[in-house]
Amino acid sequence: MKLHRLFACTVIAVAALIPSLGHAQSNYPNRPIRLIIPFTPGGVTDTSGRFIAEQLSLKLGQQVIVDNKPGASGNIGTQMVATAEPDGYTLLLGYAGTLSINPTLSDKIPFDSVKDFAPIGKIGDAVLILVANNDFAGKSLSDVIEISRKNPNGLSYGTSGTGGTPNIAGELFKQKTGANLVHIPYKGGGQALLDLLGGNIPLVYTAVAGANQYVSSGRIKAIAVSSAKRSASMPDVPTFIEGGVKDFVIDDWVGLLAPARTPKPIIMKLNQALNEILNSTEGKARLFAMGITPTPGTPEKFGEQIKGDLIRFAPIVKAANIKSE
Repeated sequence: MKLHRLFACTVIAVAALIPSLGHAQSNYPNRPIRLIIPFTPGGVTDTSGRFIAEQLSLKLGQQVIVDNKPGASGNIGTQMVATAEPDGYTLLLGYAGTLSINPTLSDKIPFDSVKDFAPIGKIGDAVLILVANNDFAGKSLSDVIEISRKNPNGLSYGTSGTGGTPNIAGELFKQKTGANLVHIPYKGGGQALLDLLGGNIPLVYTAVAGANQYVSSGRIKAIAVSSAKRSASMPDVPTFIEGGVKDFVIDDWVGLLAPARTPKPIIMKLNQALNEILNSTEGKARLFAMGITPTPGTPEKFGEQIKGDLIRFAPIVKAANIKSE
């Protein structure tokens, strides 16, 4: 009899809880949301995240507060979201390097890119570009390959750091063409570009957004972009594919994620708001100005890209013997 009474009480308690959970989801959001950006302020990733946070605040009627949590190549802030309460009030600005490359560099990454997150939607792709200083003799990818092979010490190329998407792109270029390139990691794409401008390094692989002003002013030379199509902001610069490197497409991407087990209605509400921003005239203009091509879509499509990139990047990392810093 006591067992029957206990079971009845449990059923009543669960039944009472279900409507309250449903109300919490339908009433979402009813307080501020925190968007964790796992990098320092100022870069393209941070800038795009702040724009999305600003627009989501307007769409959702609650403030979306940006919280920069840099460190360990983005792993610290990313782990914070992986272990956060799955209630939709802590979100992550995900980045290709953190979610699809870092896990291939070490087996000690403190999160699982697939199991620990619920994708909301991809914000967009940031086009990458190979640029050279004006003293560099070459103008094309074939020139880069030829000059590098003639140099017994190799040809140096700088990036924002070891294991980032530009580093992966540079190593894939080596593997596909046999170019004799030597990676020089910096603590940010801005520092690499400064050394390029100063003539201290011949090549830099970086985001179009960071290099555009220097290419436009003639202070550095654009060699090629690694997107499938030419960049809208640099239509005269050929792609790697046009330069003779088959099947060469690597972009940086940014997107929104929540902790795993975040209720589906919350994920879909955020996805709808994000897609409205990405499809808007202002959203397109602002992101294009940052060198990002908006990519509205479903949470499932974004999740498949994360899984696909993990598989795609792993052999490149292994062949190049890239290790986390």
